[in-house]
This record gives sequence, structure tokens and C-alpha cells, in this order.
Amino acid sequence: MKCEMLTKKIIGAAIAVHNYWGPGLYEEIYEKSLCHELKDTGLPFESQIQLPLEYKGKRVGDDLRLDLLVEERVVVELKVVIELKPIHKAQLLTYMRLSGCHVGLLINFNVVHLRDGIRRLVI
Repeated sequence: MKCEMLTKKIIGAAIAVHNYWGPGLYEEIYEKSLCHELKDTGLPFESQIQLPLEYKGKRVGDDLRLDLLVEERVVVELKVVIELKPIHKAQLLTYMRLSGCHVGLLINFNVVHLRDGIRRLVI
């Protein structure tokens, strides 16, 4: 499946979750609900993926966690914030670079209309 179609399916699943809950809940609730929705659509994904971190060839930790990795190609970073800031985009870009993925979705569930809380990034 092409990445554009894949991200549309992920966004559709996120919209279904947002339509059900609305804004105002904890990120964990949206993440667990999105996992159920993705499972129902048949998209393979992993949640809370731990990425090992190396600095100059030496492991310095594995504290970095991706919220979701869909089809091993799209990093999905979930937020529940008043507004998305440049640091959120920078964070997703770092996660994409470290995971080797070229496509990422930044989804903020704390909005009235989810379309206003979605950013698709490609590197």
C-alpha cells in the first residue's frame, strides 16, 4: 500500500477515535483507542516502540519511545496539547530520522475538529 493511502487510513482511524471521545482526555486513552481502531482496520502496527539510542557508536540508553509505528513505515506521534508547537514537529522529525521512516503523522486530539490537529511530515 502506498504511504499516502496508508496515512489516510491512519487519519481515518484517528478521526473515528476523536468522533467517539471528543477532546479533553489523556493521551493514553486516545492511544489505546487508536490501537483498537487500527486493529479493526487490519493495519499492522506496534505501540510504545523502544528505540535504542547510540552516541558515537556507544549505547547511551533506550528511553526513546515511539507512540505508534504503522506497517513499519509511518511514525505516529500523539499529543493532547492546547496547540501544536514547532518543538512537536521537531520531535517527530527526530523520531522519523532515528527509526529510518520517511513519513510521520503528528496528531493532536485536543482540538474541536481533528483535521485542525493533524500534520503529515515527509523527509
